[in-house]
Amino acid sequence: GVTKGDLAILGAAQIAEALAVTTYTGIINTSPFFKRLEADDQGYFKAARTEEMAHYLLEKSVTKKPTPVTTFYYPPKMFSDAQTTLNVLVTLEDAFIAAYLVGVRKFSSPDLRVTAARIMGIESDHRTLARVVAPSVAAQDGGPIEKVTGIQGKAESVDPPNNNTYERTLHWTKISKAVDALTPFIDKTAAAKAGFDTSKSYTFKPFTPKLPGGLGDFHSFIG
Repeated sequence: GVTKGDLAILGAAQIAEALAVTTYTGIINTSPFFKRLEADDQGYFKAARTEEMAHYLLEKSVTKKPTPVTTFYYPPKMFSDAQTTLNVLVTLEDAFIAAYLVGVRKFSSPDLRVTAARIMGIESDHRTLARVVAPSVAAQDGGPIEKVTGIQGKAESVDPPNNNTYERTLHWTKISKAVDALTPFIDKTAAAKAGFDTSKSYTFKPFTPKLPGGLGDFHSFIG
């Protein structure tokens, strides 16, 4: 019973979740600072990657098709410089939060709106996570990091890491705003214009996640 408008939001959300999975994968597999974090902080990133993959698969189960975008671009030093990594991560999570709030506003059914709110809450956890680990970045990786810049372009102190009383809508009322914000990450021409490193691209590699919190695998969860 989903509408054309619902599918537009879900399609954009699939691209966002594929980008999120690719971002967390890059951090976990290639970022030097990640390997020097405490084990529990590393666990946060690994759980976030799993959660984003679960979101993607849930949305795919509704749209019945994979993401149309599987190649992504990032700013220079995305995975080699911890400050850049955390800035981009918070920027993306800011966008994801606002995008799911568009879903809360625009989805046609209560079930979809509640699901959007549930996912948005997890994206908020991820934003806070990026700010929590900033002071734990080792000195040899440029830490401790005291400020992180998000989508609004303002460097904000990471103390406290949960610095929002209400989630930020970014004044987005249409899902096209989220697509516009993510375009440099998904389009090579836009990436070059934004000063991103287009000499290297990163490919989304889906997987079947084991969900945290004792929920078992994804298929058992949705079943």
